[in-house]
Amino acid sequence: MSRVLVAVVGGSWCSSEEAEWAATVGRLLAERGVVLLCGGLGGVMEAAARGAKEGGGLTVGLLPGADTAEANPHIDVPIATGMGEMRNALIVRAAHAVIAIGGGWGTLSEIALAQRIKTPVVGLHDAFMSAIDIPRVATPHAAVAWALEQAQDREV
Repeated sequence: MSRVLVAVVGGSWCSSEEAEWAATVGRLLAERGVVLLCGGLGGVMEAAARGAKEGGGLTVGLLPGADTAEANPHIDVPIATGMGEMRNALIVRAAHAVIAIGGGWGTLSEIALAQRIKTPVVGLHDAFMSAIDIPRVATPHAAVAWALEQAQDREV
């Protein structure tokens, strides 16, 4: 069995609009049989995981601490890395494609790392328009379509 892994990255706090977009992305990924990979905490990550669960999908959360109970309630497979923000490298390296929504410094580091290791990354209302050059899309549907197109040859 092969499954595509798409990471959704973003801030631990997000606007209601960003949360709606993230939930839609999660649901669309689930409907297409994609495994959602995220940091497993709040904000964009929780909204995407909630959307994926609503769509019947599988969610994996890589947590910064050592306690799997810290994961948001929509994570199916919480993995406590004990790595702090270094777990961002695991998220980006494991993903076949990355969708960045909103975000702060952690999201910026995930985008930069994705670019460095050549993991495809797309911005959906990301907070870094002037700081980093990545493809950008205007809707959750476009973000998912872009991620799936980029990930098609990277399945495991």
